[in-house]
Amino acid sequence: MKNKKSLYCFLMFLPLIITVIALPFLPESVPAHYNLAGEIDRWGSKYESLIFPLCIIGIGCFMLWMTKIAAKQEEGGKNNEKIVFYTGMGLSIFFTAEHCYFLFRDFKAASSMSLSSVDINQFICVLLGISLVIMGNFMPKLRNNGVIGLRTSWSMKNDVTWKKCQMFGGISFIIGGILMVIAGIFLEGYLAMCVALGIILVCTVAGVIYSYKVAQKY
Repeated sequence: MKNKKSLYCFLMFLPLIITVIALPFLPESVPAHYNLAGEIDRWGSKYESLIFPLCIIGIGCFMLWMTKIAAKQEEGGKNNEKIVFYTGMGLSIFFTAEHCYFLFRDFKAASSMSLSSVDINQFICVLLGISLVIMGNFMPKLRNNGVIGLRTSWSMKNDVTWKKCQMFGGISFIIGGILMVIAGIFLEGYLAMCVALGIILVCTVAGVIYSYKVAQKY
């Protein structure tokens, strides 16, 4: 577990390390914000690139804290603790990939080079889809807890409702994730993100409704 925590901390700080290495190669001003049309509407200091990596470190620390809470809520096992831990690692990898894309895009824009043909919305949509598929595979393995999973007052009613709801949530996440990846490949711009958010909303609402029905039955 010690080696895994070391890897976790490395992934948590990796975006900051990459940014510090990239800073000397960036111009003093880089694109800081894009409008709905994907056009640059604000330029900022290259040191603003450090903000997101610091946020990632904060999220990583928060997930480590959540692993301790998950461990306290599970008697006689560390199943939930491991899943929350790996979820934190997954988030670090997700945000690192996203941040590297931002750095690359900003460098090309600031250097008057043509921007990448891959739209940021498509990129994030595909990453979110992959993340949902991974989370969907983990969900059926979760034990009843108040930290992670498809958690409603109905799903947490007893072990039967919990298991059935996590299985349903896992399947819906996998299906939703696959659809999201497809949307990210074939749709462009904010349409891709709108579809992604719609899929997440449908999965969430479906999970809540299912948990209610299961609780009524059991």
